[in-house]
Amino acid sequence: MTGACGNVRNSRPCSAVGWLSLVPLTLRRRPRRCITVGGVEERGHIPAYQPLTLVRLSVLLVGADESRRWRLVAEFLEEYRWEPSDARQGMLAEEPASAGDERWDVFLAALAEHLTARDGRGAPGWVESRSLRRLWFPFNTRAARVDALVHAPAAFRRRGVYVAAQELEVA
Repeated sequence: MTGACGNVRNSRPCSAVGWLSLVPLTLRRRPRRCITVGGVEERGHIPAYQPLTLVRLSVLLVGADESRRWRLVAEFLEEYRWEPSDARQGMLAEEPASAGDERWDVFLAALAEHLTARDGRGAPGWVESRSLRRLWFPFNTRAARVDALVHAPAAFRRRGVYVAAQELEVA
């Protein structure tokens, strides 16, 4: 499904479309803009697809609630899964800025190491400096804690982040 701006990834029409009839005709002639996850783009102009990188993901995580953060991580993992192997490395190479929460900063480092190891590559150098002093169980129920203790990938365990491997799989 395409949005009004023509962006295939945008499942809802641009916010500009709903109130367009209220805008004077003289103003309608100006190019309308569409707000997307990547930013603002001119209507009718579809930029080349760029996969979500860890750098962009960390920016999106700032100020987001837990539910939204996990949806963004799932979106990143889905995009990572579909990218060719050589493009995957570029998605993880640059060190992301702080997501506003040390736990999530460490999670991103563990995720980068885990994904590169799964692809048979070495982890980016920036991941080594990130770890927690206290253990973190993002899914903090009794069953989830036990599952995470048993099944957390090594890259997460060594940094103090306990999340089961199946939580990192995208359906």
